[in-house]
Amino acid sequence: MGERVLMKGNEAIAEAAIRAGVQSYFGYPITPQNELIAYMALHMPRKGRTFIQAESEVAAINMVYGAAAAGMRSMTSSSSPGISLKQEGISYLVGAQLPAVIVNIMRGGPGLGNIAPSQADYFQSCKGGGHGDYHLVVYAPSTVQEAADLTAKSFDVADRYRNPVLILGDAIIGQMMEPVTLSEIQPDPPPKPWAVGGARNGRKPNLINSLSLEEGVIEEWNWLFKAKYEAIKQNEPMLEMLRCEDADLILIAYGTTSRICKEVLRQARAKGLKIGLIRPITLWPFPYQAIARAARKTREFLVVEMSLGQMVEDVQLAVLGDAAVHFHGRPGGGIPREQDIMEIIAHVLANKRAGAITTRGTVIDWKAS
Repeated sequence: MGERVLMKGNEAIAEAAIRAGVQSYFGYPITPQNELIAYMALHMPRKGRTFIQAESEVAAINMVYGAAAAGMRSMTSSSSPGISLKQEGISYLVGAQLPAVIVNIMRGGPGLGNIAPSQADYFQSCKGGGHGDYHLVVYAPSTVQEAADLTAKSFDVADRYRNPVLILGDAIIGQMMEPVTLSEIQPDPPPKPWAVGGARNGRKPNLINSLSLEEGVIEEWNWLFKAKYEAIKQNEPMLEMLRCEDADLILIAYGTTSRICKEVLRQARAKGLKIGLIRPITLWPFPYQAIARAARKTREFLVVEMSLGQMVEDVQLAVLGDAAVHFHGRPGGGIPREQDIMEIIAHVLANKRAGAITTRGTVIDWKAS
């Protein structure tokens, strides 16, 4: 059992990365993730590891590329507009098959927006924010403990698939303090024979690149990437399901919003309402199959997000018309309220008892009163 301490989410992510063997961190300050870069600035040099505050987010992600190509466990972090600036470099990392861990502590947008919590970077994270056919593995923690655990896991998954992994949190996850049990310090990462570093013992030099002008080569690379993504979709989906077996309505939420929905679930069950909850932990690969199975029994879903509705589109794809998909969102830093969600649940179930027919597969928006 590791050490149990009270930490902010940003600091817990940083400490978990250090214990997982991160060897180099490159970043640039932006609220609300500044505690992460500050923690790295203090602790990485003390352990003889590389910390650089780059001159920009663009510089930081390219430093990650260089360190990852040399075989180092490498990491960066930022918040929404800063992640936007990193998108070209993230696509380069994928194209060169380089493992890296990227943290996005989301803020309200679009544009510079504000520093309030948001979940409006879902499309950017899960649908490819940069150019080309690619995916990142995307984890969405809902607690400080889970943020630390998923960070540690991310380095192993990135190495296993030679693909970047993204931790997608929000300002609440980054800023709140909770008790967290830190994992033991991991041994040195496994060697990476593919990395650059000099042609020793007569072997040919390794070349790390995402450019080829020879006809057909990039197409072949993309088919290899697709095979990797299919393996990830088979092996890596993670989710939590609560009280779904007899549910008349299932809530679907991730991250901070799922914490609100868990309290709604408790209140609803106390009133005799049969409510369940599905919480995706991997946003990519998205748990389509689990939601599709649930839709065969439960015909009403309510997706709750701190956005105008982005994950709701994946829920629609999962149910494939077998269930009605309702949506309640608060964009621009707004936080869904328990009472609003309870009112929506009451309306939906009352209409169901009255025999009202809801168009299957169509998203029904519910705005806060």
